[in-house]
Amino acid sequence: MKPVQRVYLREVASGLVLTARHFFVNMGRHLAHALGRTEARGAVTIQYPEERRPYAPRLRSLHRLVRREDGSPRCVACMMCETVCPAHCIYIVAGEHPNPDIEKVCTEFTIDLGKCVFCGYCVEACPEDAIRMDTGILEFSSYSRGGMIYTKETLLSLEPAGPDGKPRSPVPIPADRTP
Repeated sequence: MKPVQRVYLREVASGLVLTARHFFVNMGRHLAHALGRTEARGAVTIQYPEERRPYAPRLRSLHRLVRREDGSPRCVACMMCETVCPAHCIYIVAGEHPNPDIEKVCTEFTIDLGKCVFCGYCVEACPEDAIRMDTGILEFSSYSRGGMIYTKETLLSLEPAGPDGKPRSPVPIPADRTP
């Protein structure tokens, strides 16, 4: 093996040339697009948060609990979502329902979004269609772990996203953040 091949100088140089070519081609396209001379092609930076990418309608966003026609939660505390959750972030406490036709009701329902992996298994497992991930809310944060725990009341107050995919509910403010 020749000394030039052992050092891999030719391969390193060809890699640098390839990277530089992509950089300058994309920079030229970006400048032309910024000046309005061409349509955007290739790598174009999205100016977040002013510009936002369109999201797929089936994107899993913040959870919400669904209400019945009478306003009560649809959840019957069957524990299916809690059982199937791989992150163990759903906690349910069951109680008796005053209506004898409904076996149980959840007295407490909390989701720890600090642990949630947004897999959607809870939505798939629910036999009552009581939990959904269609709020369109993707940006929520907290200053503490406790602020990422969403209660039944918070989850019931959320609405599904509009037809354009944008959230209709305000982002819930956790207990550790006050306006």
